[in-house]
Amino acid sequence: MTPEFAPASDDTRPLWLVWAGEDLPADADAGSWPQTTGFAAKAGQICLLPDGQGGLRGALMGLGDSDRAGRDRFQIARAHALPAGDWHLAGHPQGFDADQLALGWLLGQYRFTRYAGTQGKGPRLVCPEGADADRALAIAAGEFLTRDLINTPASDLGPDKLEAAARALCNDLGAKIEVTTGKDLLKTNFPLIHAVGRASAIEPRLLDIRIGDTGPMLTLVGKGVCYDTGGLNLKPGASMGLMKKDMGGAATALGLLRMLVRTGATQGIRLRVLIPAVENSVAGNAFRPGDILASRKGLSVEVNNTDAEGRLVLADALTYAAEESPDLMISLATLTGAARVALGPDVPPFYCDDDATATALQSAAMQVGDPLWRMPFWEPYDAMIEPGIADLDNAPSGGMAGSITAALFLKRFADGAGRYAHLDIYGWQPAAAPGRPKGGVGQGSRAILAALPQILS
Repeated sequence: MTPEFAPASDDTRPLWLVWAGEDLPADADAGSWPQTTGFAAKAGQICLLPDGQGGLRGALMGLGDSDRAGRDRFQIARAHALPAGDWHLAGHPQGFDADQLALGWLLGQYRFTRYAGTQGKGPRLVCPEGADADRALAIAAGEFLTRDLINTPASDLGPDKLEAAARALCNDLGAKIEVTTGKDLLKTNFPLIHAVGRASAIEPRLLDIRIGDTGPMLTLVGKGVCYDTGGLNLKPGASMGLMKKDMGGAATALGLLRMLVRTGATQGIRLRVLIPAVENSVAGNAFRPGDILASRKGLSVEVNNTDAEGRLVLADALTYAAEESPDLMISLATLTGAARVALGPDVPPFYCDDDATATALQSAAMQVGDPLWRMPFWEPYDAMIEPGIADLDNAPSGGMAGSITAALFLKRFADGAGRYAHLDIYGWQPAAAPGRPKGGVGQGSRAILAALPQILS
């Protein structure tokens, strides 16, 4: 689906946003009607204002208590409960950013209707005054792509179909793509990607996307595990249910690619996106617990759990990316349950080896409502990923500091990049919220986009 605003015209109805406990806008001229209908400006509560002739002349929408405003990032998305037709904001309360209002409205339009339902005709809003409509539309379109990819089950989005989606995006954006598939991964020295994906009926592959040929270089590496059974360390059914989203890092990277190009952020930089696309399946040739695998970097890895496969495919991709010495390299991955235990589904941890970059990224994340929280590359835990029998352990025993040890594992393969950041995202909205329906969701992409002018100047 395509996000859209209503065209500006004299035929749109006004919408007033109202905090609970505050006076109603004078220009709404609502009289006693809101009180009569029980309107108390609760968050999302709507009061339709009749025109006296059987029609509507406008509406009020409650924002709830102002001291609890931080609970909802995109309050305006609740206005999608309005009747169909074109609307405009009759001003907005102090403290609301026009660009955030515009984006929140667009994000609230998203519906995943590939398998059931239709995209009905709902309300449309004129882009709020002062907002950059083109930028908001570009960001929303990138986020919609991410959500569509995550929401699509592995039956229709295996590594081959993820490649097809990436190719279609590259054709649209004018980017170049090269793909290494199957046994060619071994010939070109990507042994970990091949090992994780070789048991699937769909061959593993590495997608390599480029756009731009001058300026500082940004490289994104997105985890593309299109389905994760856990391998021979098979997941229980309850844990396997959401594993179509294990390519959420790849989906976020592709959505961010679209945002970067369509907002003009790729002007004057070189952008590269690497996606190791695999399925972690069960078959006679699956990699096993206890195996010791070679990596592109030359480090050996003992496999203590085949369900810790994401860091393996990322390791080869990060090594390859670092060989070009990008100015900034960022990995995006639905990597550990430990991150969700620590910070929940809404706030992904990120790790960064440069304080200025980390500060800029976290500040931008909070400003645009795409929260991130910095965690440490805690070097004293390095010993936990060094098993002795091999250079590295893919799944340290004990269960402590799981997100940190996974980040430390990846950092071993990032040598050569000027700066490195890793985002341990969830990629899923477990319960509907304004602008974020239940299902796949991008995390970190808007924060990176907003921070880019500062972190890649």
